Amino acid sequence: MKFQRIIVLLLATTFAFTACNTDSKKKLESKEIAVPNPQKLAFHISGMTCEIGCAKTIQSKLSKKAGITAVKVIFKDSIAQVEYNANAISQDDITAFVNGIAGGDLYNVKNAKSVTSFNEPTK
Repeated sequence: MKFQRIIVLLLATTFAFTACNTDSKKKLESKEIAVPNPQKLAFHISGMTCEIGCAKTIQSKLSKKAGITAVKVIFKDSIAQVEYNANAISQDDITAFVNGIAGGDLYNVKNAKSVTSFNEPTK
């Protein structure tokens, strides 16, 4: 009887350590994917009618999006400048997100392009 309890205890302990080890490997793999790959994207946004209601709303929503590290929306020029982690989010995801703000009927991203600096013209 004692021998069976020892075997069951050993099996349970082995199972627990194996399960923990697998979880650790999964966590490490997910961290490897999230390694920063900083990129910059600039684009025009049509449909903005005001600075506070439109530009600031877009900027606020983009800044909360996972993978985006910095955002600046300039109302007077109708442009957005976005710094993001390309391993966490794509350019298409960013432009689709902006196009979908306000139900997808108001804003439209145009001329999205990767830039090395935000001093480059976006037109």
